[in-house]
Amino acid sequence: MTEQRTSADGGMETSYGFREVREGEKQALVNDVFHKVAKRYDIMNDVMSAGLHRAWKDAMIASLNPRKDPSYRTLDVAGGTGDIAFRIIEASDRLAHSTVLDINGSMLSVGADRAAKKGLSANLDFVEANAEELPFEAGSFDAYTIAFGIRNVPRIDVALSEAYRVLKRGGRLLVLEFSEVEMPLLDRFYDAWSFNAIPQFGKMITGDAEPYQYLVESIRKFPNQEDFAAMIRAAGFSRVTYTNYTGGIAALHSGWKL
Repeated sequence: MTEQRTSADGGMETSYGFREVREGEKQALVNDVFHKVAKRYDIMNDVMSAGLHRAWKDAMIASLNPRKDPSYRTLDVAGGTGDIAFRIIEASDRLAHSTVLDINGSMLSVGADRAAKKGLSANLDFVEANAEELPFEAGSFDAYTIAFGIRNVPRIDVALSEAYRVLKRGGRLLVLEFSEVEMPLLDRFYDAWSFNAIPQFGKMITGDAEPYQYLVESIRKFPNQEDFAAMIRAAGFSRVTYTNYTGGIAALHSGWKL
């Protein structure tokens, strides 16, 4: 049922799920997906991870361990609804500052509204821009985070190079992403859940199964843990590691700009 994953050599730039598209065409298609699901994004993640994404995100923030310092600055990419940035701010005792960047204005609108309701607006900026061309000076941030977003970026190698550029020396990259399940029985169960149940739940929640079908397929096309770690190293990062969550359903990748 699954299709062959792309490798460290690339391929995601022309992969819209299992469908091959022309170079330069993918971004508009992905944008449309997230315009459709923006207001139900957290529910979408609950469906796709059976609620486990919340624990994985908490583990990501624990690994980051943001400083309790008003000079500490993070960039959360593809994080329009603010889920990761809010956690960072709270973990810093509301002292750190986080810039939330997303290419999708609908997602950012949801995040800005949520930030206001939580009283976190003073700690946050919301920027509409492309992960492949960040509108920031080199060496601007202490940490770069992206959760469940890197597989939707057409040119992943370019986005990783941009992450390296905008980080300060000693800065850290953390990427949380669905990955390759390493337990055979769990792998078969997860495939059945993903391809049969998730699109149907998506249709029930949003009235449209297609965005969820793309998201499920994009997970199966994304490079596996070792290949993605190789891509992070190729972008210049040091001390590259990854930690599997729930048998490899998701993995947290870490790299340092030294």
